[in-house]
Amino acid sequence: MYAAILNIYNMKNIHLLYLAVFAGSCAATLVLTPVFRKLAVITNFMDVPADNHKGHKKSTPLLGGLAMFTAWLFCIGAGIWVIHSRFADSFPLDAEQLKGVATVSRELLFLMGGATLAVLLGLIDDKIAMSAKVKFTGQFVIALIAVFLGGVKFNIFPEYPVCSTAFTLFWIMLLMNSINFFDNMDGLAVGTVAIAMALFAAVAALNGQFLVASFSALNCGVCCGFWFYNANPATIFMGDSGSHFIGYLAAIISSQVTFFDKSFSLSRFPVLMPMFILALPLFDTLMVVLIRTRNKKPFWIGDHNHISHRFVRMGLDRKQAVQLVHLMALAIGIGILPVFWGNFTTAAILVFQSLILLLIVTCLQLWLSKKSDAKE
Repeated sequence: MYAAILNIYNMKNIHLLYLAVFAGSCAATLVLTPVFRKLAVITNFMDVPADNHKGHKKSTPLLGGLAMFTAWLFCIGAGIWVIHSRFADSFPLDAEQLKGVATVSRELLFLMGGATLAVLLGLIDDKIAMSAKVKFTGQFVIALIAVFLGGVKFNIFPEYPVCSTAFTLFWIMLLMNSINFFDNMDGLAVGTVAIAMALFAAVAALNGQFLVASFSALNCGVCCGFWFYNANPATIFMGDSGSHFIGYLAAIISSQVTFFDKSFSLSRFPVLMPMFILALPLFDTLMVVLIRTRNKKPFWIGDHNHISHRFVRMGLDRKQAVQLVHLMALAIGIGILPVFWGNFTTAAILVFQSLILLLIVTCLQLWLSKKSDAKE
């Protein structure tokens, strides 16, 4: 049925469908977020600054993750209702097509279940700080559900399915934690994920992956709608529930987009695209883990060694630091897109260029932050 519906649209106006999905999810989040902001105040679900690690000075509502999740569920439900109410009778399906729809529906149900657990895990951690062991165990269970019941698999090792499964489990947990670490300034994490989702939508659309492109556009709209309230000065935070939720979505989408296929890929470099599209949160996580390990501190305990904090120490204000990170994410993401269709030489140059950009950022962080520390 999904393929039949897609045939209604020609290549000239299919982008209108993606825009409609984006606009609808953005509007739903814009409407629902103030509701949950008020609910957070009523229920006292607030982020209260109790130490110097917090970047804000007043109590802030902490149900942004639940707002995004509710808008996301609403839009998925609305989409399913539209498909079945308007198109189910128009496109009778044979047994094989019915089986395919049932498989997609079952996998979507389990992916929604994983998203629900990610939000619940974050909500509990927002209210009652969990130990790292308990949190990692919960994340691992969520990853297991996505991989073995939701059909998520990163086919980076097609000849070795066991390796692909293990990498996908690691990838899901890595991104949930990376986005959680990256959520350290107003609008930083949600804006970066919105950029990544837009790029994933573009790749999926170019690749003819209708459902994945639509899902990416949906997620991008949810992030953009929430960014309006989370941008500096934020009136609501996403909390761990939000960072786990959008980190989970980023992992699912990035593993479902087909980046490499022998029929159109001219090199193996496209398999690196999700890592570059999400380079900044991944790069930031690697840096802070190395710094905390060197300082003999637990890597899961927050500090001010993130890329955004270092930009502030270089003289930028917090809003400027976030904008610079977003521009860098956009530059790296757009710069890596031609790898999708380029030959080996083109792809190699673009990958090298992206690595050089990350190296420049590293040098700026280390040199200028040391200079700033010396002055103090």
